[in-house]
Amino acid sequence: MTAPEDVTDRRESAPAGPEPAAPPPAPAGGRRFGSVELLAVLLVLLVILRNPLAALVSAPRLQTWTTVFVSVLVQAVPFLVFGVVLSAVIAVFVPRSFWARALPRHPALAVPAAGLAGVVLPGCECGSVPIAGSLIRRGVTPAAALAFLLAAPAINPIVLTATAVAFPGRPEMVVARGVASLAVAVAMGWLWLRLGRSEWIKLPARPAEDGSRLQAFVAACRHDVMHAGGFLVLGAAAAATINVVVPESWLQTLADNEVLSIIALAVLAVLLSICSEADAFVAASLSQFSLTSRLVFLVVGPMVDLKLIAMQAGVFGRRFTVRFAPATFVAAVLVGAGVGAVLL
Repeated sequence: MTAPEDVTDRRESAPAGPEPAAPPPAPAGGRRFGSVELLAVLLVLLVILRNPLAALVSAPRLQTWTTVFVSVLVQAVPFLVFGVVLSAVIAVFVPRSFWARALPRHPALAVPAAGLAGVVLPGCECGSVPIAGSLIRRGVTPAAALAFLLAAPAINPIVLTATAVAFPGRPEMVVARGVASLAVAVAMGWLWLRLGRSEWIKLPARPAEDGSRLQAFVAACRHDVMHAGGFLVLGAAAAATINVVVPESWLQTLADNEVLSIIALAVLAVLLSICSEADAFVAASLSQFSLTSRLVFLVVGPMVDLKLIAMQAGVFGRRFTVRFAPATFVAAVLVGAGVGAVLL
């Protein structure tokens, strides 16, 4: 019984052998239209339509939009790449047991320890998002990873040095920014321990780490750049649009009221989406506002802005973002205003 079945199987599979080889000529014949072909078509269209496009971009409002959009990307992309590379290193080369040894076992103690770890990591908020996602994948409690996510962009040496340069002769501004940012990060980590739910975080699936570590590293980098980078572009476009729409005269009107000025600069920090390495110089230029309101601007910006909200939605999921971002905004405003009232 088995022999005839084997013969039949072989006869049926014999003609099927050449057929899998038939599809390869299809791509060579040009019947597939992939990303390379799409890019080629776009480049040809840009060359053909360069004169009409140049006239369109010459409009003042569109020039402003383009300038803001490009500046946000130029500021953010290097640090995003740095964060993606570090994220891939954490995911591929750092053993899972390392984090169990590096952080305190008790989650409540791991939160401030992870927040303080941001001091030794130069970078901005764009890089901290994929790093926090990798930390959660490697077994770090989400509360500690979120504390690192919020603290790292605001208390690292580069940002604090930039703040000191932007506010010469006012070391209390540097101290206030570091204290307020760390306090918000730790408070949000503890709040997650109390109220957070694991099902709110939905990390995107990564490619399986098969093959060599180098292949897994490249695959992880490619995945995070495509995923977080796309949301960064969306956030930068939204920030540029709002920069064009919001009238500058509104700022001067709001600066006269202390409470309204704090709220106005907090909202402005969300809308402008400036990298934490550069936001101190923008805050220093807003001289019509009080130091406390400008401190709130510096505390809110690295924790909640349009590009961050978009990136967090891409890395952690929308259910997480719609809860975490508003809570962080309220905490940053309250803590920033309180610290400013005491230290400034």
